[in-house]
Amino acid sequence: MTGTTIQVAVGPDGSLLRLEDLPPSDLQRWVARRKAEVVTAVQAGLLSLEAACARYNISAEEFEIWQTAIRRHGLGGLRVTRIQAIRRRDQDREAGAPALAGGMPEEARRRTSG
Repeated sequence: MTGTTIQVAVGPDGSLLRLEDLPPSDLQRWVARRKAEVVTAVQAGLLSLEAACARYNISAEEFEIWQTAIRRHGLGGLRVTRIQAIRRRDQDREAGAPALAGGMPEEARRRTSG
């Protein structure tokens, strides 16, 4: 079966996903479901990573962020605010800053807790 192209995959919502079902290439507003469809299409072999990046004008790094967000947090991890929080956390870790529990610095948590 070498050279066979996958034409259908199971989408993130359980429905069948075909290349023509993917978001349009000129998409301006990305919602979690659309990002998940693109990730699913690449993982299933409907579309190569390179083709997805070119089609949607995203970097391989952005795609990896989406893929990691789904793997770690499910569809909810693809919400823009969640991705921004993940990026901030990762940047803080790289800079050696202490992790925030519950989104508040330790000092602020101490002041607000009983």
